[in-house]
Amino acid sequence: MKPLHRTPSAIAALAVATALAALAQAPLAQAEDKKAAAAKPALTVSTVRPEKTSLPIRLTANGNVAAWQEAVISSESNGLRLSDVKVNVGDVVAKGEVLAVFAPETPQAEVAQARAALMEAEAAAAEAKANADRARSIESTGALSAQQISQYTTAEATGQARAASARAMLASAELRLRYTRVVAPDAGVISARSATVGAVAGPGTELFRMIRQGRLEWRAEVTAADLRNLKTGTSAVVKAANGSELTGKVRMVAPTIDPQTRSALVYVDLPAANGKQPPFKAGMFATGQFELGSSDALTVPQQAITVRDGFSYVFRLNQDQRVSQVKVQPGRRIGDRIEVLSGLATDALIVAAGAGFLNDGDLVRNTGAPAQAAAAAKPAR
Repeated sequence: MKPLHRTPSAIAALAVATALAALAQAPLAQAEDKKAAAAKPALTVSTVRPEKTSLPIRLTANGNVAAWQEAVISSESNGLRLSDVKVNVGDVVAKGEVLAVFAPETPQAEVAQARAALMEAEAAAAEAKANADRARSIESTGALSAQQISQYTTAEATGQARAASARAMLASAELRLRYTRVVAPDAGVISARSATVGAVAGPGTELFRMIRQGRLEWRAEVTAADLRNLKTGTSAVVKAANGSELTGKVRMVAPTIDPQTRSALVYVDLPAANGKQPPFKAGMFATGQFELGSSDALTVPQQAITVRDGFSYVFRLNQDQRVSQVKVQPGRRIGDRIEVLSGLATDALIVAAGAGFLNDGDLVRNTGAPAQAAAAAKPAR
């Protein structure tokens, strides 16, 4: 056979055809590459199903810790020098315990003088009584006139009145002497002290303040709309700014509402410290939650909810392994779970973690669906 000889023009035409064929196949190859890239999962995720959980119903409020009752202990002596102060701020005292002592010399002298005056008045009353008795015994004989007998009986009554007055003066002096010892009107804790040794205090001068029985209360401010949920005996967990927590009970709801704030005070009794250092102090600001019972709720893990543009979303896994962004309304929170009020079906399979990296319609690889499906197939207890 003779060798095939190609002219230069034929060679050029063949090259052009080859180039055109290559250009025609390039878009097909790129489309296949894009299709393969689009089919690649965007993220490997684990999934869960919503759970029905019993969540507590709580009402949060703020308020101040104050003394249940604060007693003001004042001086009842007039112009006496304070000679001894036996207690200080923070001391726990019993009912009737001596807190301070005034100088007793002047009251003691007044008591002695009043006692002597009483003895003199009683002696005079006894003599007048004896004279009146004798006058009455001879009244029938006519030895004494009616006027004389009347004078004797009047002297008897006057003597008795003077003796009674002397007894009252003695009781007053003894009472003033007793006032030299300032005693606690009730058991409690001394919260303030203004008594100073050597000071001369007038009547009514404040010496101490005392928290009666050491009892504190939390005065929570609650809006008028929430008052209907509270009643006497409702439990409340109170947490102070220093981290201390106590559980108390509602003692009383205020009968009036502040017209400025439209809120009312709810008085919560706090348990006593029982001799230990009290975790709460009067005047503390505290936050608390009233326990109003519990209710069933649909909950999801906290990581399953993502917030975008001010709204909350979860990502539901569809049968084609793509996710759909679903808008939900969150509610109460307990631990690492959040209540979903609306927008989510009870049997939906949602992305448990990594939702913040997903977009609506993304293809994902699910690693937790079989386990979740098996768990969902089990009957609820």
